[in-house]
Amino acid sequence: MDSNALLKVLGCAACAVAVALPARVVYYLYFSPLAKIPGPKLYAFSDIPFLYYLSQGTWPWRLKELHEQYGPVVRFTHRDVSFIGGDSWKTIYGHKTGGDRNFDKCNYAVPPAFSGVPHVINAGDADHKRMRKLLSHAFSDKALRGQEDIMSGHTDLLIKRLAVFAENGVAADMAQWFTYTTFDIIGHLAFGEPFGCLESGGYHPWVAMLFDLLRIATLGQVFRRHWYLTPLAAVVLPRRIIQSIQNHFKLSREIALRRLKTGNTERPDFISHILRHNDEKGMSEGEIIENAYIIIPAGSETTATLLSGAMFLLTTNPEAYAKLVHEIRSSFASEDDITLTRVGELPYLRAVLEEALRMYPPVPAGLSRRAPKGGQFVEGYWIPENTIVSVPHLTTYSSEEFWHDPAKFAPERWMGDERYAGDKRHLHQPFSYGPRNCLGISLAYAEMKFVLTRVLWNFDAELMPECRNWKDQKIFTLWDKGPLNVKLAAVKRS
Repeated sequence: MDSNALLKVLGCAACAVAVALPARVVYYLYFSPLAKIPGPKLYAFSDIPFLYYLSQGTWPWRLKELHEQYGPVVRFTHRDVSFIGGDSWKTIYGHKTGGDRNFDKCNYAVPPAFSGVPHVINAGDADHKRMRKLLSHAFSDKALRGQEDIMSGHTDLLIKRLAVFAENGVAADMAQWFTYTTFDIIGHLAFGEPFGCLESGGYHPWVAMLFDLLRIATLGQVFRRHWYLTPLAAVVLPRRIIQSIQNHFKLSREIALRRLKTGNTERPDFISHILRHNDEKGMSEGEIIENAYIIIPAGSETTATLLSGAMFLLTTNPEAYAKLVHEIRSSFASEDDITLTRVGELPYLRAVLEEALRMYPPVPAGLSRRAPKGGQFVEGYWIPENTIVSVPHLTTYSSEEFWHDPAKFAPERWMGDERYAGDKRHLHQPFSYGPRNCLGISLAYAEMKFVLTRVLWNFDAELMPECRNWKDQKIFTLWDKGPLNVKLAAVKRS
């Protein structure tokens, strides 16, 4: 092509862009089916503002501001709409009956499958149902009862490690130690072997790599939303991170295969339950590996986050701390009496955890869904097909429209206190809602109750001054937690 022809082509391309961009802006501002939905004008025709705040770790806070300004329904890109309140949980995430159509999973914020086969989070409805049915055996109440000794053993080791800090008068980073505990428990429950974090007082390489992956999962949204930018990933992402991703899956695969090769169906771990029920409608080896890669962070990091948040909220609210400590220490004659069944009978403990889940939800952002074919009304607005919709946890749980004094840590709001009678507690869905809600709800509650009870039975806890603003964190998919330094003192009993 000669230079004159090339100039003509470039000139035509420039003209096309000059015409297309204003046309796009006008369409999304005034003629799109979403044009009537409140939200900033700039956000209506571009996802750049959203992706900017997302990459800065401040998007959930920005979305909260938008809802405070524009109301319970906010359009925050040309094709994303956020809902809080009303029946949005039920409409978007709930079980569908009759002619109602399902809102399909949108996987922009979900790690892709490494081996090309789906895992339980990113699978389509049919595969999700099949996998969930098989995995449900591992999360049943019967399975939980059989796993109590494992949970108790790792908690014993946690208490032993924390006792050293108490004896030496040195503050312990409770965010770190809760994380060690939950990773060891989930590793043992999933594969029959812990990661050794509590034993070593440090992160197993697999666990350390996971934190890198969580941070870049946010950046991954850019490439999943704009597929044509994918070639830039190799330039934008440091080589160390790319290698970490590859090593992470390699180790996941090795751990899962090592357990599968034993063929043991009697051990009290998740693989036993999967193998025991793995018929022709079960999971392939590749699917088991992919689900292992997902179950570990889903069953550990979120639980550690909530335990850390609860510890922070308790140590910054002396009245609630005193009530919980009294309940725990007056309910058991000895530490041997602390069992999964017994901790489930403590009402104030349950209220503390519910309030911690409200104020510090482990998954702060909304879980994206796509509007069904043909579109559907949501909270009075017509949402065309393929529009991305969500209910954001942090924004919903901190709105003054739904909660009395939402910035106050008040476990009493979950115990029938009349001051909080107007709270919209049905909007509190920290484990999501409907057919894709969290499989491990029972395990998570049992683990949180048991571990927190054992810690507060053994130790008095005082937050160190440098951590008073600990909860002021950025969010990269999950909370970017810093050290939670707590001074522990062994409880003296006569």
